[in-house]
Amino acid sequence: MTEQSLNRNHVILVVDDDHPVLEAISAQLDACGYTVVTCLNAQEAIDKYQSTDIDVILTDIKMPGLSGIELAERIHALNADVPIILITAYADIKTAVDAIHGGAFDFITKPYKFDYLKESVKKAIRFTEMVRHEKDYKRILEEEVRQKTKSLSDMSREFIVRLTTVAEFRDEDTGAHISRIGLYAKEISETLGMPFDFIDRISLAGSLHDIGKVGIPDSILLKPGPLTKYEFEIMKTHTTLGAKVFAGSTHPTIQLAESIALNHHERWDGKGYPRGLQGDAIPIEGSIIMLVDQYDALRSKRPYKPAFEHEAAYKIITTGDNRTAPTQFSPAVLNAFIKKARIFNDIFDVNQDQL
Repeated sequence: MTEQSLNRNHVILVVDDDHPVLEAISAQLDACGYTVVTCLNAQEAIDKYQSTDIDVILTDIKMPGLSGIELAERIHALNADVPIILITAYADIKTAVDAIHGGAFDFITKPYKFDYLKESVKKAIRFTEMVRHEKDYKRILEEEVRQKTKSLSDMSREFIVRLTTVAEFRDEDTGAHISRIGLYAKEISETLGMPFDFIDRISLAGSLHDIGKVGIPDSILLKPGPLTKYEFEIMKTHTTLGAKVFAGSTHPTIQLAESIALNHHERWDGKGYPRGLQGDAIPIEGSIIMLVDQYDALRSKRPYKPAFEHEAAYKIITTGDNRTAPTQFSPAVLNAFIKKARIFNDIFDVNQDQL
Protein backbone atom coordinates (compact mmCIF):
# COMPACT_ATOMS: atom_id res chain seq x y z
CA MET A 1 0.00 0.00 0.00
CA THR A 2 1.43 3.41 -1.04
CA GLU A 3 1.89 6.43 1.24
CA GLN A 4 -0.84 8.23 -0.68
CA SER A 5 -3.35 5.43 -0.08
CA LEU A 6 -2.41 5.35 3.61
CA ASN A 7 -2.88 9.13 3.84
CA ARG A 8 -6.42 8.82 2.47
CA ASN A 9 -7.34 7.43 5.87
CA HIS A 10 -6.47 10.81 7.44
CA VAL A 11 -8.73 13.86 7.17
CA ILE A 12 -7.32 17.39 7.23
CA LEU A 13 -9.63 20.35 7.88
CA VAL A 14 -8.29 23.49 6.17
CA VAL A 15 -9.74 26.90 7.16
CA ASP A 16 -8.97 30.17 5.34
CA ASP A 17 -11.13 33.09 4.24
CA ASP A 18 -8.88 33.62 1.17
CA HIS A 19 -10.39 31.28 -1.41
CA PRO A 20 -7.29 31.03 -3.70
CA VAL A 21 -5.05 30.21 -0.71
CA LEU A 22 -7.61 27.65 0.49
CA GLU A 23 -7.65 25.96 -2.90
CA ALA A 24 -3.84 25.97 -3.17
CA ILE A 25 -3.29 24.33 0.23
CA SER A 26 -6.08 21.85 -0.41
CA ALA A 27 -4.62 20.84 -3.78
CA GLN A 28 -1.15 20.33 -2.28
CA LEU A 29 -2.45 18.18 0.56
CA ASP A 30 -4.73 16.27 -1.78
CA ALA A 31 -1.69 15.50 -3.95
CA CYS A 32 -0.05 13.97 -0.88
CA GLY A 33 -3.02 11.64 -0.56
CA TYR A 34 -4.84 13.27 2.34
CA THR A 35 -8.61 13.65 2.43
CA VAL A 36 -9.16 17.40 2.65
CA VAL A 37 -12.20 19.25 4.02
CA THR A 38 -12.31 23.03 3.50
CA CYS A 39 -14.09 25.91 5.26
CA LEU A 40 -14.05 29.70 4.63
CA ASN A 41 -14.61 30.77 8.26
CA ALA A 42 -14.23 29.59 11.85
CA GLN A 43 -17.92 28.98 12.62
CA GLU A 44 -18.29 26.79 9.54
CA ALA A 45 -15.18 24.93 10.68
CA ILE A 46 -16.64 24.30 14.14
CA ASP A 47 -19.83 22.90 12.59
CA LYS A 48 -17.81 20.73 10.21
CA TYR A 49 -15.58 19.44 13.01
CA GLN A 50 -18.61 18.35 15.04
CA SER A 51 -20.00 16.34 12.11
CA THR A 52 -16.78 14.91 10.65
CA ASP A 53 -13.96 12.73 11.98
CA ILE A 54 -11.05 15.18 11.69
CA ASP A 55 -7.40 14.26 12.32
CA VAL A 56 -5.69 17.64 11.93
CA ILE A 57 -6.87 21.25 11.58
CA LEU A 58 -4.92 23.76 9.50
CA THR A 59 -6.20 27.33 9.87
CA ASP A 60 -5.35 30.90 9.04
CA ILE A 61 -5.23 33.28 12.02
CA LYS A 62 -6.58 36.51 10.56
CA MET A 63 -10.18 35.86 9.51
CA PRO A 64 -13.45 37.84 9.76
CA GLY A 65 -15.47 36.92 12.83
CA LEU A 66 -13.65 34.37 14.94
CA SER A 67 -9.88 34.32 14.48
CA GLY A 68 -7.86 31.17 14.04
CA ILE A 69 -6.71 31.41 17.67
CA GLU A 70 -10.31 31.70 18.86
CA LEU A 71 -11.19 28.76 16.63
CA ALA A 72 -8.42 26.73 18.28
CA GLU A 73 -9.82 27.56 21.72
CA ARG A 74 -13.36 26.57 20.68
CA ILE A 75 -12.19 23.29 19.12
CA HIS A 76 -10.02 22.41 22.11
CA ALA A 77 -13.02 22.96 24.38
CA LEU A 78 -14.60 20.07 22.44
CA ASN A 79 -11.46 17.95 22.16
CA ALA A 80 -8.21 19.03 23.78
CA ASP A 81 -6.19 16.46 21.82
CA VAL A 82 -6.84 17.47 18.20
CA PRO A 83 -3.67 19.11 16.75
CA ILE A 84 -4.23 22.56 15.24
CA ILE A 85 -1.64 24.18 12.96
CA LEU A 86 -1.92 27.99 12.73
CA ILE A 87 -0.83 29.96 9.63
CA THR A 88 -0.36 33.75 9.49
CA ALA A 89 1.17 36.39 7.28
CA TYR A 90 1.55 38.76 10.24
CA ALA A 91 3.97 37.03 12.56
CA ASP A 92 4.95 38.78 15.77
CA ILE A 93 5.79 37.77 19.32
CA LYS A 94 2.32 38.49 20.70
CA THR A 95 0.65 36.45 17.97
CA ALA A 96 3.02 33.55 18.61
CA VAL A 97 2.38 33.69 22.38
CA ASP A 98 -1.38 33.82 21.81
CA ALA A 99 -1.08 30.85 19.46
CA ILE A 100 0.77 28.84 22.11
CA HIS A 101 -1.81 29.79 24.76
CA GLY A 102 -4.53 28.74 22.33
CA GLY A 103 -3.01 25.29 22.22
CA ALA A 104 -1.49 25.47 18.74
CA PHE A 105 0.38 22.33 17.68
CA ASP A 106 2.54 24.33 15.26
CA PHE A 107 2.88 27.88 13.98
CA ILE A 108 3.67 28.62 10.29
CA THR A 109 4.26 32.01 8.68
CA LYS A 110 3.37 33.06 5.15
CA PRO A 111 4.77 32.76 2.61
CA TYR A 112 5.35 29.19 3.73
CA LYS A 113 7.39 26.43 2.17
CA PHE A 114 5.10 23.51 1.42
CA ASP A 115 7.77 20.99 2.50
CA TYR A 116 7.66 22.51 5.98
CA LEU A 117 3.86 22.53 6.02
CA LYS A 118 3.82 18.91 4.80
CA GLU A 119 6.24 17.86 7.55
CA SER A 120 4.18 19.72 10.16
CA VAL A 121 1.04 17.89 9.02
CA LYS A 122 2.90 14.55 9.20
CA LYS A 123 3.96 15.27 12.80
CA ALA A 124 0.39 16.25 13.67
CA ILE A 125 -0.92 13.00 12.14
CA ARG A 126 1.60 10.98 14.17
CA PHE A 127 0.48 12.83 17.30
CA THR A 128 -3.19 12.06 16.52
CA GLU A 129 -2.39 8.37 16.00
CA MET A 130 -0.41 8.25 19.25
CA VAL A 131 -3.32 9.80 21.17
CA ARG A 132 -5.78 7.35 19.59
CA HIS A 133 -3.56 4.37 20.36
CA GLU A 134 -3.25 5.55 23.96
CA LYS A 135 -7.02 5.95 24.27
CA ASP A 136 -7.61 2.55 22.65
CA TYR A 137 -5.09 1.01 25.04
CA LYS A 138 -6.84 2.62 28.01
CA ARG A 139 -10.21 1.37 26.76
CA ILE A 140 -8.80 -2.15 26.40
CA LEU A 141 -7.37 -2.00 29.93
CA GLU A 142 -10.62 -0.62 31.33
CA GLU A 143 -12.59 -3.37 29.61
CA GLU A 144 -10.20 -6.02 30.95
CA VAL A 145 -10.55 -4.59 34.45
CA ARG A 146 -14.35 -4.48 34.05
CA GLN A 147 -14.43 -8.11 32.90
CA LYS A 148 -12.14 -9.25 35.72
CA THR A 149 -14.17 -7.29 38.25
CA LYS A 150 -17.37 -8.86 36.92
CA SER A 151 -15.75 -12.30 37.07
CA LEU A 152 -14.72 -11.74 40.69
CA SER A 153 -18.20 -10.43 41.50
CA ASP A 154 -19.83 -13.45 39.87
CA MET A 155 -17.46 -15.75 41.74
CA SER A 156 -18.25 -13.99 45.04
CA ARG A 157 -21.97 -14.35 44.42
CA GLU A 158 -21.61 -18.04 43.59
CA PHE A 159 -19.45 -18.55 46.68
CA ILE A 160 -22.11 -16.95 48.88
CA VAL A 161 -24.89 -19.00 47.29
CA ARG A 162 -22.91 -22.19 47.87
CA LEU A 163 -22.10 -21.18 51.43
CA THR A 164 -25.77 -20.65 52.18
CA THR A 165 -26.34 -24.24 51.05
CA VAL A 166 -24.10 -25.36 53.90
CA ALA A 167 -26.39 -23.54 56.34
CA GLU A 168 -29.44 -25.24 54.81
CA PHE A 169 -27.97 -28.67 55.52
CA ARG A 170 -27.66 -27.85 59.20
CA ASP A 171 -30.92 -26.04 59.89
CA GLU A 172 -34.67 -26.20 59.55
CA ASP A 173 -34.50 -23.08 57.35
CA THR A 174 -34.89 -23.77 53.64
CA GLY A 175 -33.22 -22.32 50.57
CA ALA A 176 -36.31 -20.24 49.87
CA HIS A 177 -36.16 -18.73 53.37
CA ILE A 178 -32.54 -17.76 52.82
CA SER A 179 -33.34 -16.18 49.45
CA ARG A 180 -36.28 -14.27 50.89
CA ILE A 181 -34.12 -12.69 53.59
CA GLY A 182 -31.96 -11.07 50.92
CA LEU A 183 -35.01 -9.83 49.00
CA TYR A 184 -36.67 -8.39 52.10
CA ALA A 185 -33.42 -6.68 53.10
CA LYS A 186 -33.10 -5.12 49.65
CA GLU A 187 -36.59 -3.60 49.92
CA ILE A 188 -35.95 -2.17 53.38
CA SER A 189 -32.57 -0.75 52.36
CA GLU A 190 -34.01 0.94 49.27
CA THR A 191 -36.79 2.50 51.35
CA LEU A 192 -34.21 3.80 53.83
CA GLY A 193 -32.32 5.42 50.94
CA MET A 194 -29.15 3.42 51.50
CA PRO A 195 -26.34 3.63 48.90
CA PHE A 196 -26.54 1.27 45.92
CA ASP A 197 -23.42 -0.65 46.99
CA PHE A 198 -24.92 -1.29 50.42
CA ILE A 199 -28.21 -2.47 48.91
CA ASP A 200 -26.37 -4.85 46.58
CA ARG A 201 -24.18 -6.24 49.36
CA ILE A 202 -26.92 -6.74 51.95
CA SER A 203 -29.05 -8.65 49.44
CA LEU A 204 -26.20 -11.17 49.32
CA ALA A 205 -24.74 -10.98 52.82
CA GLY A 206 -28.15 -11.04 54.49
CA SER A 207 -28.67 -14.64 53.38
CA LEU A 208 -25.64 -15.65 55.49
CA HIS A 209 -27.01 -14.32 58.77
CA ASP A 210 -27.36 -17.76 60.38
CA ILE A 211 -24.17 -19.37 59.05
CA GLY A 212 -22.94 -19.72 62.63
CA LYS A 213 -25.57 -22.42 63.22
CA VAL A 214 -23.20 -24.88 61.55
CA GLY A 215 -21.39 -24.90 64.90
CA ILE A 216 -24.47 -25.64 67.03
CA PRO A 217 -25.02 -29.29 68.05
CA ASP A 218 -27.90 -31.06 66.29
CA SER A 219 -29.48 -31.92 69.62
CA ILE A 220 -30.04 -28.22 70.20
CA LEU A 221 -30.37 -26.91 66.65
CA LEU A 222 -32.94 -29.50 65.58
CA LYS A 223 -34.73 -29.93 68.91
CA PRO A 224 -38.51 -29.96 68.19
CA GLY A 225 -39.54 -28.51 71.53
CA PRO A 226 -38.60 -25.44 73.60
CA LEU A 227 -34.95 -25.02 74.54
CA THR A 228 -33.77 -25.06 78.14
CA LYS A 229 -32.01 -21.98 79.47
CA TYR A 230 -28.65 -23.72 79.03
CA GLU A 231 -29.51 -24.83 75.47
CA PHE A 232 -30.62 -21.34 74.56
CA GLU A 233 -27.29 -19.93 75.77
CA ILE A 234 -25.57 -22.39 73.42
CA MET A 235 -27.92 -21.41 70.58
CA LYS A 236 -27.11 -17.73 71.06
CA THR A 237 -23.46 -18.42 70.27
CA HIS A 238 -24.36 -18.86 66.58
CA THR A 239 -23.99 -15.08 66.29
CA THR A 240 -20.37 -14.99 67.46
CA LEU A 241 -19.56 -18.23 65.62
CA GLY A 242 -20.92 -16.71 62.40
CA ALA A 243 -18.87 -13.56 62.90
CA LYS A 244 -15.74 -15.69 63.31
CA VAL A 245 -16.43 -17.37 59.97
CA PHE A 246 -16.11 -14.02 58.21
CA ALA A 247 -13.63 -12.24 60.51
CA GLY A 248 -10.55 -10.59 59.03
CA SER A 249 -11.79 -10.18 55.46
CA THR A 250 -11.01 -7.07 53.40
CA HIS A 251 -13.94 -7.72 51.04
CA PRO A 252 -16.85 -5.30 51.75
CA THR A 253 -19.54 -7.99 51.28
CA ILE A 254 -17.80 -10.39 53.65
CA GLN A 255 -17.28 -7.60 56.17
CA LEU A 256 -20.99 -6.85 55.99
CA ALA A 257 -21.77 -10.55 56.42
CA GLU A 258 -19.62 -10.56 59.58
CA SER A 259 -21.55 -7.63 61.03
CA ILE A 260 -24.90 -9.19 60.14
CA ALA A 261 -24.00 -12.56 61.63
CA LEU A 262 -22.95 -10.88 64.87
CA ASN A 263 -25.74 -8.29 65.20
CA HIS A 264 -28.93 -9.73 63.72
CA HIS A 265 -30.32 -10.64 67.17
CA GLU A 266 -29.56 -7.28 68.79
CA ARG A 267 -32.75 -5.41 69.77
CA TRP A 268 -33.45 -1.68 69.72
CA ASP A 269 -34.56 -1.85 73.37
CA GLY A 270 -31.22 -3.36 74.40
CA LYS A 271 -32.62 -6.77 75.28
CA GLY A 272 -31.02 -8.68 72.43
CA TYR A 273 -27.80 -10.67 72.16
CA PRO A 274 -24.87 -11.33 72.08
CA ARG A 275 -23.77 -7.87 73.33
CA GLY A 276 -27.01 -6.23 74.43
CA LEU A 277 -26.53 -3.25 72.14
CA GLN A 278 -29.21 -0.58 72.21
CA GLY A 279 -30.59 1.95 69.70
CA ASP A 280 -28.19 3.46 67.21
CA ALA A 281 -25.31 1.43 68.66
CA ILE A 282 -26.68 -1.45 66.55
CA PRO A 283 -25.32 -1.38 62.98
CA ILE A 284 -28.15 -0.69 60.54
CA GLU A 285 -27.56 -3.97 58.71
CA GLY A 286 -28.16 -5.85 61.97
CA SER A 287 -31.42 -3.98 62.57
CA ILE A 288 -32.62 -4.68 59.04
CA ILE A 289 -31.92 -8.41 59.13
CA MET A 290 -33.35 -8.69 62.64
CA LEU A 291 -36.78 -7.46 61.47
CA VAL A 292 -36.94 -9.30 58.14
CA ASP A 293 -35.83 -12.55 59.76
CA GLN A 294 -38.56 -12.12 62.38
CA TYR A 295 -41.18 -11.57 59.68
CA ASP A 296 -40.14 -14.65 57.73
CA ALA A 297 -39.99 -16.78 60.86
CA LEU A 298 -43.58 -15.76 61.70
CA ARG A 299 -44.70 -16.69 58.18
CA SER A 300 -42.94 -20.08 58.27
CA LYS A 301 -44.03 -23.30 59.92
CA ARG A 302 -41.79 -24.61 62.69
CA PRO A 303 -42.02 -27.78 64.83
CA TYR A 304 -43.05 -25.60 67.77
CA LYS A 305 -45.43 -23.19 65.92
CA PRO A 306 -47.78 -22.91 62.93
CA ALA A 307 -47.22 -20.57 59.98
CA PHE A 308 -48.97 -17.20 60.25
CA GLU A 309 -50.66 -15.41 57.40
CA HIS A 310 -49.25 -12.03 56.36
CA GLU A 311 -51.87 -10.01 58.24
CA ALA A 312 -51.13 -11.82 61.51
CA ALA A 313 -47.36 -11.49 61.09
CA TYR A 314 -47.74 -7.79 60.24
CA LYS A 315 -49.86 -7.19 63.34
CA ILE A 316 -47.43 -9.00 65.63
CA ILE A 317 -44.49 -6.92 64.37
CA THR A 318 -46.29 -3.57 64.41
CA THR A 319 -48.36 -3.96 67.60
CA GLY A 320 -46.74 -6.90 69.42
CA ASP A 321 -47.88 -10.06 71.20
CA ASN A 322 -46.67 -11.99 74.25
CA ARG A 323 -43.24 -12.61 72.63
CA THR A 324 -42.68 -9.67 70.30
CA ALA A 325 -42.88 -5.89 70.81
CA PRO A 326 -42.41 -3.03 68.31
CA THR A 327 -39.85 -1.51 70.70
CA GLN A 328 -37.37 -4.22 69.78
CA PHE A 329 -37.13 -2.90 66.21
CA SER A 330 -35.37 0.17 64.87
CA PRO A 331 -38.12 2.80 64.33
CA ALA A 332 -36.73 3.65 60.88
CA VAL A 333 -36.58 -0.01 59.84
CA LEU A 334 -40.05 -0.66 61.25
CA ASN A 335 -41.45 2.31 59.33
CA ALA A 336 -39.81 1.03 56.13
CA PHE A 337 -41.37 -2.38 56.74
CA ILE A 338 -44.80 -0.79 57.13
CA LYS A 339 -44.35 0.98 53.79
CA LYS A 340 -43.24 -2.21 52.02
CA ALA A 341 -45.44 -4.75 53.85
CA ARG A 342 -47.46 -5.63 50.75
CA ILE A 343 -44.26 -6.36 48.83
CA PHE A 344 -43.05 -8.56 51.72
CA ASN A 345 -46.19 -10.64 51.29
CA ASP A 346 -45.53 -10.94 47.55
CA ILE A 347 -41.93 -11.97 48.14
CA PHE A 348 -43.03 -14.69 50.54
CA ASP A 349 -45.73 -16.03 48.22
CA VAL A 350 -43.53 -16.12 45.13
CA ASN A 351 -40.35 -17.49 46.69
CA GLN A 352 -41.29 -20.92 47.98
CA ASP A 353 -39.33 -24.18 47.85
CA GLN A 354 -40.34 -26.46 45.02
CA LEU A 355 -41.80 -29.75 46.21
